Amino acid sequence: MLSICLLNNNPKSTRNQRVNYRNPAPTVDIIIELIDRPGRPIVLIERKNEPFGWAIPGGFVDYGESIETSAIREAQEEVSLKVELIEQFYVYSDPKRDTRQHTLAIAFIATAKGQPVAADDAKSLGVFHQWELPSNLCFDHDCIMSDYWNYRNYGLRPRIY
Repeated sequence: MLSICLLNNNPKSTRNQRVNYRNPAPTVDIIIELIDRPGRPIVLIERKNEPFGWAIPGGFVDYGESIETSAIREAQEEVSLKVELIEQFYVYSDPKRDTRQHTLAIAFIATAKGQPVAADDAKSLGVFHQWELPSNLCFDHDCIMSDYWNYRNYGLRPRIY
């Protein structure tokens, strides 16, 4: 928790006020398109830790790290792929998106070639086309994937909710 001591600028008061800020944790999600395969399928991981289920590769941004560096690192750590970030797709910030704590996710679209391999906190992984996605996606990844497919297929960007 971040604590900041602010001066009260009210001339009638000489007291300092302590204000505590509690901020959401920044995370990245990387939608990885395998461009060396027909139809550019995407990579999902099966989570080794709670919450269990399938998820877009990603994780927490380390202190002092840019979100772009974090996305490239997380892709390498979780699926053993060197990715090229194509674009920052959207920011997902619903306070209920992660039951563990309030997070906000910066979602990226990236491309990669080669054979992904599950690593780090990925129990396993799968390569999926749109019609093959597993039904038990973690967090708000069903919403992210729906937005992504609408963007990829029809050029429709996510709407502000």
